[in-house]
Amino acid sequence: MKPQFRILTDEIINQIIEEGLQLLMDPGVRIHNEEALKLLAGAGAQVDFENQIAYIPEDLVRKSIETAPSEFSLYIMDGEPAVHYRGDTVQFNPCSTALNILDSKTQKQRQPITADMVKFVKLVETLPELDAQSTALVCSDVPKEIADLYRLYIALHYMRKPIVTGAFSKETLSIMKSLLVTAVGDEADLTAKPRAVFDVCPSPPLLWSDFTCQNLIDCARSNIPTQLISMPLTGATAPVTLAGAVVLHAAENMSGVTICQLANEGAPIVWGGSPSGFDMRHGTTPMGAVETWMINAAFVEVGKALHMPTNAYLGLSDSKVVDAQCGLEASGGILMAALTGVNMVSSPGMLDFESCQSFEKVVIDSEIISMARRLIAGIEARETPIALTLMREMGHRADYLSQPHTHRWFRKELHAPSEVIDRSSVDEWERNGAKTAFERASDRVEDLVNSYEPVAVSDEVHRELLDITLNAANKYGMDKLPDISFER
Repeated sequence: MKPQFRILTDEIINQIIEEGLQLLMDPGVRIHNEEALKLLAGAGAQVDFENQIAYIPEDLVRKSIETAPSEFSLYIMDGEPAVHYRGDTVQFNPCSTALNILDSKTQKQRQPITADMVKFVKLVETLPELDAQSTALVCSDVPKEIADLYRLYIALHYMRKPIVTGAFSKETLSIMKSLLVTAVGDEADLTAKPRAVFDVCPSPPLLWSDFTCQNLIDCARSNIPTQLISMPLTGATAPVTLAGAVVLHAAENMSGVTICQLANEGAPIVWGGSPSGFDMRHGTTPMGAVETWMINAAFVEVGKALHMPTNAYLGLSDSKVVDAQCGLEASGGILMAALTGVNMVSSPGMLDFESCQSFEKVVIDSEIISMARRLIAGIEARETPIALTLMREMGHRADYLSQPHTHRWFRKELHAPSEVIDRSSVDEWERNGAKTAFERASDRVEDLVNSYEPVAVSDEVHRELLDITLNAANKYGMDKLPDISFER
């Protein structure tokens, strides 16, 4: 018996799906992309080309959901499967696209640069709790027009794990694909064994921008997996009720699945999102709020009912530093994700309303992930009888430490955290410097980064990656890229 969390009844799930389908017909979906509108019109949807609104019928949506794969895998750079989007499999990757990083020394936010991204990728590679990389930081030392592809350029020099990424424009997606093909060596291999999944984000309520919709179509045609990131905000861009926000999320995601499958039937796509409650006092979007956890858990249940792979942004914190609030919010979100069975959880490291990454939070969140995985592993009856024979043999002796039974099972039964989690006596803690959790996490960051083992990127591949990226940079006045000093 493994613990699970359910927040919706089957009746409510079915009602959410039904209302989402009705929204796609009335008021329909505004789509600022000519190709998507033509795909929908050709498949039988009523399309108002002048006002760029598509009215998508239920039978077309349901057919698209049926042709979308219920599972698929992402592969490490060497071509072995590593991440599996299916069932209740739970995996984690760092939250991405942070505009700031928390400086480890000053504990103040600043804009990240190339060296930060290099260090971040190395750190993620060394953390076994993290199943995938992400293009986590938007580097400020290159033109903003190439910031999306530049993150991938850096990561491909240091990563083995699959990567969660995304393009910021129509033009850069093809360049990012070229970078991936160069790193893998063969477009057919990349298609058969995808190394990356691309986030695509509709705009609530019920709108697709031109570039996001084109990215969805282009990824589908290249068989590159996509993750739908619908982001309704309760009471702002969506109904204030949590169930109402999930209805909007379902409608947006169903429209995305339909466009994807019309572009390429069978292309892998993930039912995902990053919705949140809306704080009426401050006008902010709290990613650590309990209502945010609940909306995410609810839309994941809807996705599972439709037999879709799932993604959610859970485990983020709205705190500006790594403090008690940060730990509280990250723990709740990560535990909720694990118990709900989210296939890919994007969260570790993120602070300040999804805008600031932290090396230390990545490490602390990894400890939370380990505990969450122990929780969902559940309690097993290791022997039969469970304890009767042993306890009769022991009688009233409290000497279980010396027993073979203890030696046989304690490593499987009792999770042992890293030194980031302090379980020593107060005397031992003081002898070891009386360090805070942040200080211990900072020490572990440096130890892990120093333990990083370089990947085998040849000089030829490096030159080709450099040429592709530099050619893009040249168009925006940059004739030399920052030195990444990649290790062979």
